[in-house]
Amino acid sequence: MEISPLVQQARPSFQPKISQLYEELFVDEDDHSHSEGFWSEFFLLRPDKASLQRRLEAVSADDLLHFQYETQQLFLHAVRHIKSGTASADEVALETLTVFLAGVLSKRYTNPSSDIITVLAGLDEVDAVFSDFANAIETIIRTGRTKRVRKKAIEAALSLTSGAYQTSLVSYFTHRDLFPSLMKYVQDTDDDSQAFEPFLLLGLLVNYNKFEYRNPYRLRLEDFVNEATIQKIVSGLGVTLSQSRNKYAFVIEDVPEGWNLSSTLTYIGLGVLAPIKAISPAAPTAADDNKEKFAALFVPTHTPSHETNTNSSTSPGPEAAILLSTYDFALANKLFCYNLITHSAPSSSEIPFSAFLSLTSYILQHASRSTRASLYALLALTTLRILLEDVLLCKRLCQPTPLLAVRLCRQRPPFLPPTPHPRPPAAHILDLAADALTHNLRRRLDTDLYASSLALVHRLFCCLAQNRTPLAYHWPVLWQALLSLLRFLATYAADLAAQPGDIHALLTPLLRVLALALLSGSAFLPDAPAYDDLVYKLVENSATLDKLQSAYRLGEDSPVEVLRHVAAHYHGLLQTERGRGRVGKDLSPREVGRVIRGGYEGLVLPSGEGMGLESWEGYREGEERGWVKRAGRVAVEDVRAWVRGL
Repeated sequence: MEISPLVQQARPSFQPKISQLYEELFVDEDDHSHSEGFWSEFFLLRPDKASLQRRLEAVSADDLLHFQYETQQLFLHAVRHIKSGTASADEVALETLTVFLAGVLSKRYTNPSSDIITVLAGLDEVDAVFSDFANAIETIIRTGRTKRVRKKAIEAALSLTSGAYQTSLVSYFTHRDLFPSLMKYVQDTDDDSQAFEPFLLLGLLVNYNKFEYRNPYRLRLEDFVNEATIQKIVSGLGVTLSQSRNKYAFVIEDVPEGWNLSSTLTYIGLGVLAPIKAISPAAPTAADDNKEKFAALFVPTHTPSHETNTNSSTSPGPEAAILLSTYDFALANKLFCYNLITHSAPSSSEIPFSAFLSLTSYILQHASRSTRASLYALLALTTLRILLEDVLLCKRLCQPTPLLAVRLCRQRPPFLPPTPHPRPPAAHILDLAADALTHNLRRRLDTDLYASSLALVHRLFCCLAQNRTPLAYHWPVLWQALLSLLRFLATYAADLAAQPGDIHALLTPLLRVLALALLSGSAFLPDAPAYDDLVYKLVENSATLDKLQSAYRLGEDSPVEVLRHVAAHYHGLLQTERGRGRVGKDLSPREVGRVIRGGYEGLVLPSGEGMGLESWEGYREGEERGWVKRAGRVAVEDVRAWVRGL
């Protein structure tokens, strides 16, 4: 039976009506005007975001300037429909405006500020048009007819703020204060995870030109005392941070194996007696593939939603930008700091502070992979520093209770020892610092990252020593990390001295931490063997200390003199023991340990006065504006990527 010719004909393809309107919008004709009927239909039909993105991508920056009348009319009519509050039309206008702004503001213009103003409103009408837009957005966020519409308004504000961040247009959101509306939105939402968008927008607005003038949003954060709203923000923050952390685990699942006879014997150094050799956690099966995937974690994707992103399963969304908001809120508001540390969560959810420490652990272990990763690591470390500078909060974090369970990163060797039980938060923070020091060593050393990590250790040591709080912790891991950095600085002194910046800003804190541990360690180390181990490792590295003192020309007021004094004392004892025939030429660790314990009576420790061992300087953002500005730019790029993915 022959097939009918009618069946063989190709079926016609139908273009959605809204896509036809997008095409008509940018048609080069003498008559540029579109009727009111055109705009009514334009904002009546459900928007096709992918189609609008494609149309905007096909138009260059110069073409947009040529079509400025059409773009101005689109923006003007969108604002009118937003203000109308008409069902569906306001929501369509907000969705259209979000995509339109993202497309227009992503272009490279010759004169960005004036060209963008020309495309969107015109130089003569910009003040009236954008004041109207800011008022409309604020009203919708505060009293929109549905929560969905209010959320769409926040997304539109994010699209403009992130896209026009280097222009004066964002100032319209500083003149029209959005803070009360954003906080009311958080209060009204039933789902704490919905606090993500307003918190993200707040972070961008707080950072806008904050070093050039007194940012009004910073004043708002300082004065905000609504604890119920803060707790909702903290809960939403915890959800976002957990989701971002889980995307690392998608690349390499790094949950340590459960405790059994083999793993226990291996952990305490008797692995040869284990019946089955313990399997190293997180052993990658395809190292090169994993390296590429981790690299993708720190490259914000700008892939339009209509295109296929082959790496979408492993790339985290740009939600890491919320770390900028967290940093600014912690810097400005002590009540936020308190709730970040103390706020609990339902039994089925991760505690927000636990999620924050967990994500920080993953970022720190991979911080050397890109500048973006390093800047987010600095934001997280500085947030922790701000928390620890509060005396009461630092004391709470150092106390034996309450305990906290944190999933720490175990994706790159050497791995931290497994910690199957909850521990004091201070123990987790020391693990973060040890991991940061261990996994980011390179000749082009990130001194800001290392100085920030050492600042956490120093602050915790001061608090533990002052309150005489013994901390149960695997101290050999931290000593190894600190002394590895010490050896690195001694070995590559010439290379490091040639790098920009003052290497002493890193070296001095490191020596202070070691000297403080030596002089005050008995107050916070849990037992004598832990202190013996510290002294043993210092004696073992006495040659490194001498080399360091010579390479950097350290004076007598340097903390290195405390360390060298102790090392010299025990070297003298060892020489005496050899002379008496009590020890051989090659000493075993047990023999050295016996000499160390026997040498405490004759050891006179220096006072450490004038070395600043227990003094610490508070964080001053103005002195760190260089990396803070760079981190802000990275966060803005991530928010742009997030908006494009809506």
